[in-house]
Amino acid sequence: MKKIVLSLAGVLAATAFAPEAMAVPAFSRQTGMACNACHFQHFPVMNAFGRAFKASGYTMMGAQGKIEGDHLSLPDTLNMSMLTKIRYQKTSGSDAAGAISGVASKNDGQWQFPDEFVFLIGGRVADNIGVMMELGMGGSFTNTQGSSGGGMMGIFKLPFVWDMGGAKLGITPFLTDSQGVFTGYDMASSGQVRASRWMEDRGASSSQNFTGIGAGAATGIAFSANSDMGYIAWSRVSPNHASTESSVAVGGAAGLGAQEYKTNVVRIAATPTVGDWALHIGAGFVSGDNYATAGDVVATAADLKQVKGQTLDFQAQGQLGGKDTSFYVNYAKAPGTAVGGRANYFNNRVTDKKAWVIAGDYSVIPHVLSIGAGYRNAHDGGNAGQADTNNAFFITGVYDLYQNVALHLNHTMQSGSAYNVGGTKAGNMVAGGAGKNATTLMLEAAW
Repeated sequence: MKKIVLSLAGVLAATAFAPEAMAVPAFSRQTGMACNACHFQHFPVMNAFGRAFKASGYTMMGAQGKIEGDHLSLPDTLNMSMLTKIRYQKTSGSDAAGAISGVASKNDGQWQFPDEFVFLIGGRVADNIGVMMELGMGGSFTNTQGSSGGGMMGIFKLPFVWDMGGAKLGITPFLTDSQGVFTGYDMASSGQVRASRWMEDRGASSSQNFTGIGAGAATGIAFSANSDMGYIAWSRVSPNHASTESSVAVGGAAGLGAQEYKTNVVRIAATPTVGDWALHIGAGFVSGDNYATAGDVVATAADLKQVKGQTLDFQAQGQLGGKDTSFYVNYAKAPGTAVGGRANYFNNRVTDKKAWVIAGDYSVIPHVLSIGAGYRNAHDGGNAGQADTNNAFFITGVYDLYQNVALHLNHTMQSGSAYNVGGTKAGNMVAGGAGKNATTLMLEAAW
């Protein structure tokens, strides 16, 4: 840890006067604006203008030329960009000899290159229609974590937005392989959607991600209404990737569709401005059924799963001492599965999986250096009445070399009965487990 901190400090000192460059990702190309026109403190945290651009369905144009005709208005250039994350991660567990076969361990320090590499395509399709797509490397890869990634279609959103004067009404077909059931419509930076988090360690900083509600596959359609005072959205979702509705026999069970749209997702938020502070006060509710996740065998109606969870979140963006500052509070619960009852898609254990987080992010040097810290109080959920505590204290720093190139440093320290003998995370300390403390150094770049 000490060596990593000293190394980062050296980099910060050497680049203390690094110039800000004009951003080059897809939306910046379309609008002709720099990255920080839409982002508060650092990417991907959105400011009020960024939220307005998103609410408009990514259709706003700048100096870029358009091809126009009867019922036609789109950019003369297909706007796309690329994003990559290169990470080094060190965890505090201990590796038993022979416990890991062919997979590099984080306990000895692990390079994750790439941790992520995607193509982002987005912008205007018509006057009131936009698109946002995330394309993976095309096929899968396995990195040094031993995990695979890089599915071709990571995210797809095609928002139709109608301006009704004081409100915007929208319909958004969407799918994702990892961003969660709220992907269809959300405006927060608190982690309600996996990628929309202010800190890289999503499990520490986002209760929604910790419980699994703010991550995972989803396919559906969202209906939304947005005004200056807030928004409400209802989505009909299947918690699977690129799913299709079906009523054919699956696994011998007539009438059971493997990937039917039977989950309801509600997102509601108030977005007032109090003094100089822009607030977001939101809640999310997930309820419904899903016959199976990918790879499950559906043999009888007993294989029907419930999909159930609740979230609360709060964020405030303003200034303290003339410096940009954000505060985040979030809560999420994935109810447990009653003995003999249907398993919850988010939590197949008996007791509830839940967490709350409180955190803050302060810009020491505006649009250059931000530091943040927070605390997570959580329960893993368990069997036979077990409800292990899994708490965390975390610190983070983000240094923007340029508006589109950043260095991140995170350190997370976890504690609680989950790590005791017999706890749900006890294996993390032995036999190749990742350990309860983690340090991550990451380079993130988009162009």
